[in-house]
Amino acid sequence: MNKLSLERRAQIVSLLVECCGINAITRITSVSVHTVLNLLSAVGDACAKYQDEHLRGLTSKRIECDEIWAFCYAKQKNVPAELQGRLGYGDVWTWTAIDAETKLVPCWHVGRRDGAAAYEFMTNLASRLSNRVQLTTDGHKAYLSAVDAAFARDIDYAMLVKIYGAPQEKEVRYSPAVCLGIEKNVIRGRPDPAFISTSYVERQNLTMRMSMRRFTRLTNAHSKKLANHKHAVALHFMHYNFARINQAVRCSPAMAAGVDSHLWSIQEIAALAD
Repeated sequence: MNKLSLERRAQIVSLLVECCGINAITRITSVSVHTVLNLLSAVGDACAKYQDEHLRGLTSKRIECDEIWAFCYAKQKNVPAELQGRLGYGDVWTWTAIDAETKLVPCWHVGRRDGAAAYEFMTNLASRLSNRVQLTTDGHKAYLSAVDAAFARDIDYAMLVKIYGAPQEKEVRYSPAVCLGIEKNVIRGRPDPAFISTSYVERQNLTMRMSMRRFTRLTNAHSKKLANHKHAVALHFMHYNFARINQAVRCSPAMAAGVDSHLWSIQEIAALAD
């Protein structure tokens, strides 16, 4: 990786954030798989550190949170007995938060879908906010104690629970369930009912699946190692927050949130590893 020019590194990073698989990138750029993975590791680690340092003191008003599923190494049912229960083998969940107004993703967490992960995620989120916010999550029970521990009572918090029915189509394996209705449950404070929603964070889940090949379902495009998965997620959010124009705010989310004053280039992201 150290022998690659900045232009070559930017080319690889550009392909990584546009949903190209590792093998496809090696064919396009004529570099080895190890070179691509080493670059992903270096740039992903730098992106995670940069965002951890700079996405703080945020003045968000409304935050939405959700979890998105993926897997590492193998599907959960195919994980060998000696590796069962170890993080990084089988199901891996990415907890995400999004500012409903600026579309900034202030933080994320890659881990299990349990109470410990919820606590770490919510504590991280609370440390980045400088004022009281309205928070909406889905009905996952792990949020209840995690939000209380992270925010105490200094929050307006509601859960949006969707009620699903059976698919209407004959082909049920790949057909989504039908949403029959929603319940808005106020948990803490006085959240505005008009803004109790998880639509933006669910749209962000789609952006993740469209931007990272390892999140594509029903394929063999998955992370072989948890570290690679984390680095890919960090790189994705760096590109999403700082280098990509969001159509809703007509600038990057970081610019909309006042975190940065210019639209980053791919070269700037690639240079972070230096």
